[in-house]
Amino acid sequence: MSLERPVAPDPYELLPKVGSFTVTSSDVADGEQLNQDHVHAAGNASPQLSWTGAPEGTQSYVVTCYDPDAPTPSGFWHWIAVNIPATVTSLDQGAGREDATLPADAFHVRNDFSTRDFGGAAPPEGDQPHRYYFVVHAVDVPKLDVTEDASAAVVSFNLAFHTLARAIITPTYRH
Repeated sequence: MSLERPVAPDPYELLPKVGSFTVTSSDVADGEQLNQDHVHAAGNASPQLSWTGAPEGTQSYVVTCYDPDAPTPSGFWHWIAVNIPATVTSLDQGAGREDATLPADAFHVRNDFSTRDFGGAAPPEGDQPHRYYFVVHAVDVPKLDVTEDASAAVVSFNLAFHTLARAIITPTYRH
């Protein structure tokens, strides 16, 4: 069976326009291949992320990792951390681990591995390069009205109404 298919569009281009700010990482870079630290079958650690320039009115952040290139009609959610306080402007490498302590009332919701943590890159062997959208969403409320049992779709739906701006870094991975 062939997995040959067109490249998925940038998922954030399909949403209503919002402002932008800057996210950087000491671990990953736009368009560069993820190292084994961030691969599901290897290190499985979320990358270090830092952000600056969030807009006035930011009351919290949500950090996500999404792969639009997964061979599914809905892509694949690798990480969703919600309710990160507005005073926080970075997450250390490994902050996505299930046993990691997130700041204040922040927590992870289920990803598409059905776990509440970061699940690293895991594209099918030989598939096209996959893009991993690490996004910091600046949110206009202190807490999204979701629980740790929420799906990524429910969090995304809530973000549609509360995102002021997004900061995006998009590394890739291919076996």
